[in-house]
Amino acid sequence: MRRREFARNLLGLPLAAALPSMAYAAGGFDVHVLPEGGSITDVPGLKVGHYTLTERPTGCTVLICEKGATAGVDVRGSAPGTRETDLLSPINAVQTVNAIMLSGGSAYGLDAATGVMKYLEEKNLGYKIGKGVVPIVPAAILMDLGVGDFKIRPNAESGYKACLAAGTGPVAEGCVGAGAGATIGKMFGPKFSMKSGLGTASVKIGNTGIVVGALVAVNAVGDVVSPQTGKVVAGARSEDGKGYRDSMAAMMNGYRVVVQNAANTTIGVVATNAKFTKTQMNKIAQMAHDGYARAINPVHTMGDGDTIFSMSTGEATATADVTAIGAIAATVMARAIVRAAMQATSVPELGLVAYRDYAGRG
Repeated sequence: MRRREFARNLLGLPLAAALPSMAYAAGGFDVHVLPEGGSITDVPGLKVGHYTLTERPTGCTVLICEKGATAGVDVRGSAPGTRETDLLSPINAVQTVNAIMLSGGSAYGLDAATGVMKYLEEKNLGYKIGKGVVPIVPAAILMDLGVGDFKIRPNAESGYKACLAAGTGPVAEGCVGAGAGATIGKMFGPKFSMKSGLGTASVKIGNTGIVVGALVAVNAVGDVVSPQTGKVVAGARSEDGKGYRDSMAAMMNGYRVVVQNAANTTIGVVATNAKFTKTQMNKIAQMAHDGYARAINPVHTMGDGDTIFSMSTGEATATADVTAIGAIAATVMARAIVRAAMQATSVPELGLVAYRDYAGRG
């Protein structure tokens, strides 16, 4: 079978023809141009809300699907903090989730999901049991307790307020919600790290009616890099403030790194309106981690709890191929990661500089 025919059979048409461009052009690409945007709320049926504790900063972000979404999850980092992820296994009974919560505050931040459950119960949304409901709210956290006051972290009230703020419009990016306390480039210590945040992106796939979106809070040990060029966009700063160290290059040259376990973690969600099973959604979450690998280097470390959830609202009429959607999800996720770094704002009182204010970015 010829290569082109094989690709056509694998991906399925018209989706194969509608794949977003993944050509990594070597010439003429400007690493300082913000990647294509959009919002995960471009996926019909999804609402997103942030709640930010500006006094630290930290916060949480909720994704709500009132009609219920088929979901999956894939955890690749070795220091995860999660809630209700086991039920997303294809062999387990519950078939849909009502919301997904992303939060700062390390394990304390998992309490934010309790507030989401309260909100959904008031709306009578959840798994029907007897005369009531049990809202299904998987969650993941990132470690940002080293940024500001350790005692300030998201709680159930924070999660509830994020739900009150949820809407279908464009999602705010940068130092908001779960990305409020996020930092990157931490291999050489906090003195040389940079402020990161939360990013989102989406793509409408040709004329198929299918939409794929991503949302991510980037709090990585490694640097954020351009998928097209491999160059560092933001990360560990050089000592002279005139550029970046390039954490991976330093490791390749023998740099010995001591990283505090559970001090980081990138958490995100990919979503689509195409209809899939739980098994397929777990595969899409797995493939979406390729977006992490393209835009964060190094990634999936012992000090990261990198996690991706996937959601399908199932509202599209076209039948989609899981491989094509997984590949697209990785592309959109990589864009969202770079946007998270580029949209962040500095926190001068904590000595954290963001991409937009860093004179040495080149």
